[in-house]
Amino acid sequence: MDLLNLPAGVLCTLVGPPGSGKSTFAAHYPDSWRVCLDVYRRLATDSEADQSATPVAAEIQALLLDARLSRGLTTLVDSTNVFAHVRTSLIARARYWQRPAVAVLFDVPLPTVEAQNAGRERVVPLRIVREHHQLLPDADQLQREGFTAVHPISELLATPGAPRR
Repeated sequence: MDLLNLPAGVLCTLVGPPGSGKSTFAAHYPDSWRVCLDVYRRLATDSEADQSATPVAAEIQALLLDARLSRGLTTLVDSTNVFAHVRTSLIARARYWQRPAVAVLFDVPLPTVEAQNAGRERVVPLRIVREHHQLLPDADQLQREGFTAVHPISELLATPGAPRR
């Protein structure tokens, strides 16, 4: 189910803290569309949680982003993306390949995020969840950064027939 009606070749960046529902949302799209630092950390170290592998994971992600965007393939970036410099890099890459960049903002209340994180197979430390939730930009900030469209998850999930997290 494509709630966003994503155009071909778009870079869709999911923005939200751990436990906010990004990967569950991404699962509604073809697996080949998804790029995810957790997956690349796991492939490099056998652990999604091994943050020492993030530089290598970011290199893998960059290679895959270029490969997909250069071919005009729709791509979902399933990582927290709560840091502005990370989003700036993603927008620059989309612009380089002349592709639109949209964001899905996981504007989920902190108590919900904490509860969902607690129920995950890999629980992220609470201080990280809270820190990332505090760093969450608002839709206006994402627009100012250069995303061509911003879709708050709270609005998408209010749509009749929308998938539940």
